[in-house]
Amino acid sequence: MKKNLLSLSILSCFSSFSSVAELAPVAGFGGEISLNTGYMSQSSNFNTDDKDALSNLSAEGQSNSEMLVIPLGQINYTFGENLDKQAYIGTAREDIAVGDFAFEIGYKQAFESGMVIDASFLPTVVSGETWRDPYVLNSTREVTDETGNAYRLKLESIAGSDFTLDMAYANIDVKDEASGSAYSTVDQAKLQRDGSVIFVKAEYNYMLNQTSGLIPSLSYKVRSADGDAMAYSAYGTDITYFKVLDRHQFALTAGYETRSYDGTNPIFDETRSDNEISLFAAYEYDQFMDREDVSFISFAGYGSSASNIDFYNETGYLVSVGVNYAF
Repeated sequence: MKKNLLSLSILSCFSSFSSVAELAPVAGFGGEISLNTGYMSQSSNFNTDDKDALSNLSAEGQSNSEMLVIPLGQINYTFGENLDKQAYIGTAREDIAVGDFAFEIGYKQAFESGMVIDASFLPTVVSGETWRDPYVLNSTREVTDETGNAYRLKLESIAGSDFTLDMAYANIDVKDEASGSAYSTVDQAKLQRDGSVIFVKAEYNYMLNQTSGLIPSLSYKVRSADGDAMAYSAYGTDITYFKVLDRHQFALTAGYETRSYDGTNPIFDETRSDNEISLFAAYEYDQFMDREDVSFISFAGYGSSASNIDFYNETGYLVSVGVNYAF
């Protein structure tokens, strides 16, 4: 799924190297809950918090900042004779550690080889607000809802190896879509955003030693849309370095993605192409205040998407600190 700027624990990075079938040390309920406070800044023409009217379509978006309270965590229930079955709801710690903040409802099945099949439903990952017509000039733009559901299948430690395959499908619906309302019906048709996304990511877990490792990955994404100017294909790569040092845990992730759009954008008379970079760092201090079930957590992220059409340029960053409680 698309990484946004929006990590709990990094210890889970090591769990995928285990060859045992157990998904938890004991049967029954478990999980963790964290409360984080942070500061986020974003510059984008698609930021619906910016109520100022656009005066032209050649300028980049204005910068907007806000304080955030971010509750995260996951509750799971492990069962089965070998503790090899688990139902869960929440945000996976291994995703948060690399900057993916996705709420999931899912099920895991572990096998003796160490392989884990993880199937989940993500009801909110696509949902949010957007502009009904992002290209309106000299008047207030109307906000509308962008909705959709996503479905994910993850194969961890395939056949007991260090390879993982992550696949997802999402549908996208923009309510009362009106992109390009000031242009001809032919041009409006090219700007329709309703559609779907297919995402595939392959990663390899490589241990440098008993306390650190690297996780490089390659990804491919196809965005279909009713308007060919909004459809694209994208290739990406990430690399994560993680380290445990006594009670300190770190994870650093760098990513790059390039997107090529299918059709000419009629407003700018160009076919859009984007290049996006992302950086994310997560830190955890275990046994915070000498409590075995409490840890101090912090994360920071930066992202920048540069387009050949300035209107679509975006940048943003996030910093956060919080406390995590495991049970």
